[in-house]
Amino acid sequence: METIDISQSQEVFTVSRLNREVRFILEGSFPILWVEGEISNFATPNSGHWYFSIKDANAQVRCAMFRPQNRKLGFIPKDGMHIILKARVSLYEGRGDFQLLADHMEEVGEGKLRQAFEALKKRLLDAGLFDLAHKKTFPVIPQSIGVITSPTGAAVRDILSVLKRRFPCAPVIIYPTLVQGDAAAPNIVNAIRTANHRDECDVLILTRGGGSLEDLWPFNEEAVAHAIYQSSIPIISGVGHEIDFTIADFVADQRAPTPSAAAELITPNSNELLQSLQYSQQRLVSQTQQKLQQIQQNLAWTSKHLQQQHPKRRLAEQNQRLDLYEAALIRLQNKLITEHQTHLNTLSAKLTGLTPAHPIRELCNRLNLQHQRAKNQMAMQLQYYQQQLGNIAAKLDGLSPLATLNRGYSITTKNQQILRHATQIKPGDKINVRLLQGDLDCTVDASNT
Repeated sequence: METIDISQSQEVFTVSRLNREVRFILEGSFPILWVEGEISNFATPNSGHWYFSIKDANAQVRCAMFRPQNRKLGFIPKDGMHIILKARVSLYEGRGDFQLLADHMEEVGEGKLRQAFEALKKRLLDAGLFDLAHKKTFPVIPQSIGVITSPTGAAVRDILSVLKRRFPCAPVIIYPTLVQGDAAAPNIVNAIRTANHRDECDVLILTRGGGSLEDLWPFNEEAVAHAIYQSSIPIISGVGHEIDFTIADFVADQRAPTPSAAAELITPNSNELLQSLQYSQQRLVSQTQQKLQQIQQNLAWTSKHLQQQHPKRRLAEQNQRLDLYEAALIRLQNKLITEHQTHLNTLSAKLTGLTPAHPIRELCNRLNLQHQRAKNQMAMQLQYYQQQLGNIAAKLDGLSPLATLNRGYSITTKNQQILRHATQIKPGDKINVRLLQGDLDCTVDASNT
């Protein structure tokens, strides 16, 4: 084995000196660089410095971004994020690790769009465009539905299919617009303003199918957000898939997870509407019958109360009260019938074209027949109770003392006690004789028993 004389060879470096010299060479040989890659192994110790690696398909390099530089960024990096790094080439002497010292960092592609999305979202939130107080309510039964979308996309076909199934009677107006590309946002703004200017529908669906964040970006433009906010017509957004969120979703009066769901949310189900009409009819009949039964019970109670009263004055008062009950009953009946008939006519008008005309006409005929039967039955009941009242009044009149006086008889009293036998008086007694009209004060001369 050959022995080497170190004293005669080249200078010997320590590890520290070697690493320091290499660092000087690296830092002096490379200018400040822009490097693109994907973040991995991102770490944030208590010092506030950031340590991570960036990599591509074939290699990776360690990086450090110290606290004074990373505090200037408006986002926190994370593993998997694709970035562009402005950095200086260097070497960490303690471990001999080749590294980049980052001065600035930017997201690439969708990352930059996401950053712009969050910045606009915060600005519009602070401006009050997302406030619930500004959200408009949707009509329960829309008279006309507007759709702002591409006329050739899958979204419009899905929406038309749902509307045809759920609510075919409502007309649908398509406001065609671009939904992708640089010209899409101005097109969408123009479509919203056109719909408001023409004022021919009472709800708008703003929609398109799914896509990447870049594809959906027209719905994240500030001009579109302000157009939605300023719309006097309520707008429901159905942009992309369920996991997609856009600025338009936050500003709109309601968000739907898909275009089809938007059509579902703003339309009633025609079958449910028909069931509701039938239920209302049943309630109308039931309430009318209950009201009639209550009135009949009140009438029976009043008649019984009148039978228990004997004097003519009370009988006259009850007669008058009965007349008032009758008038109130008629007014209430007419009011109820008019209100329910008006309500039924309104519902029938809304359902025109939604259901076949024959069943509706048949239901109306049945209702009119029941209405007429109810009126006839009530009239018969009133006539019956009036006859009963007349009979009772005649009986009371026959039992009245005044009727006896009217036939020529008189009533004789002594000290306000009615005299029935001559033995109850003696000559010289003062008596009172009451006639039909007036009375006589008499003195008894003699009595015949």
